[in-house]
Amino acid sequence: MAKSLGSKDVEKQAHVLAAEESTTAVRNTLINEFGDYGAHVLDAARLHGQDIKTTPDGKTVLIPQPSIDPNDPLNWTDSQKQIMLFVISVVAFMPDFGSSMAIITLLPQAIQWQKTQNTIQHNLVGNLFCLGAGGLFTVWLSAYFGRLPVLVSFTSMALGTSAWCAAATSFESYMAARILNGFFSIVAQAGGLMYIQDLFFFHEHPRKINIWSGTIIVSPYLGPLIAAFMISTMPWPNVFWVATGFTALCWILVVGLADETIYNRNLPQEQQTPPKSRLMRLIGVEQWRSRHDRQTFWQAVMRPVVAISKVPVLLCTIYYFLNFAWVIGVNATISIWLTDAYGFTPYNLGMFYFAPILGSLLGALVGHWLHDLVGKIYIQRHDGKIEPEARLIIIWLASPIMAISILILGFALQHSWHYMAIAVLTAVQVAGIMIATVALNAYLLDAYPEGSGEVGAWIVVGRTWGGFMATYIEINWVKQDGLVNAFGAQTGITAAAALIVLFLGMYGKRIRLWQGRMKFAM
Repeated sequence: MAKSLGSKDVEKQAHVLAAEESTTAVRNTLINEFGDYGAHVLDAARLHGQDIKTTPDGKTVLIPQPSIDPNDPLNWTDSQKQIMLFVISVVAFMPDFGSSMAIITLLPQAIQWQKTQNTIQHNLVGNLFCLGAGGLFTVWLSAYFGRLPVLVSFTSMALGTSAWCAAATSFESYMAARILNGFFSIVAQAGGLMYIQDLFFFHEHPRKINIWSGTIIVSPYLGPLIAAFMISTMPWPNVFWVATGFTALCWILVVGLADETIYNRNLPQEQQTPPKSRLMRLIGVEQWRSRHDRQTFWQAVMRPVVAISKVPVLLCTIYYFLNFAWVIGVNATISIWLTDAYGFTPYNLGMFYFAPILGSLLGALVGHWLHDLVGKIYIQRHDGKIEPEARLIIIWLASPIMAISILILGFALQHSWHYMAIAVLTAVQVAGIMIATVALNAYLLDAYPEGSGEVGAWIVVGRTWGGFMATYIEINWVKQDGLVNAFGAQTGITAAAALIVLFLGMYGKRIRLWQGRMKFAM
């Protein structure tokens, strides 16, 4: 039988824990660069002689410095972390996969319900708007009730509403189901940065973001690809039964493999509530009992408001709004153009969507090494430290790629170039937004790690509400002004948005230091 601890032993253990927590706090202060909480020293050689935890090779400083608590998600095994990243990435694939299937199904739906294609497309508009709204609810609910119960409950609701989409017998019922599905299915997209911040160290963030965001970018093209092949031989509801089956897979992964990652680093280990029952964590009982260790309900509600009050977060949201709008606008209407101008059948449309899928994979492949390469070069030239604004450098490659591809795409469609040219230009546009997506998320996560979920949710708002706007106006805009003029204007907007990145590169650090951190209770 184990010997119980006496009062002196307990007191000694408390002193050891307190000392370790104090040391961790000192370490975290040391690796911040002269009061700039966003800049970090990654080169361990610069902190030689300090008691700093590093990677196994001793070259890279671990940020944040992990505690000695085995329940700290930073101390989880590598397999636990990778499984959690896999689950979040698969669930993040879900919303745009199901949402984009409606781009193809609107063709037979317009015939069945005797409405114009533009009217049927309004379901996509409502879906996109609620994707953004649902993201904001995701992060503040997760901050108060815990990550896992929100993930479970939202995925459960996404499963039910996806089945409703498939079973709908009227346009009004279908549209209501699509709107609700958007609200709940967004959970892992909006909350993805929370999990990456909870589980991984600073130097690991770009590659983990690249994996997670890669599934998000490819999903709105794989959905139409599958849908196009299906409606050529099957009724359109079968498309949404496939989406329902995938959502069911996501639910199984969440319930079977996911776990709670929220951890209050402001509390010493002896004050942390240790996990006891995974079932109780799945339904939120353990998180509810420890809610007072984190923040009040009102503090959790205000977190997204505090986040968007930071100028860099607002400007990045605007930048993403102005760029992703045209990516979604092209994707949402390309099937109509190819069908009307090129006589594409559903089978042809399915084959076409291989192009943007390859573009997203190309952007992810290039970004896998390029983001780290830019970071390493920056560190070498800045005495072993890196600042958040270094993440924005790569956008100077992505923005011209997107602007040029949109401009040429307008001419290609206006003058009926070969459809392979249109496919290549679409792929290039998607590759550009993939690179920009990782850079923006990495920048905001580096700048405001305490608001990881909130900055991620606002990026989702920029993406989805940009798509909401573009999907609503794209067809009428093109009909009124012509493809060249409409796409030329979109090119100008994309180019002008690059000035936001220039502004942040020049003044972002000053603004961050002037406004200070996001002051949250946890």
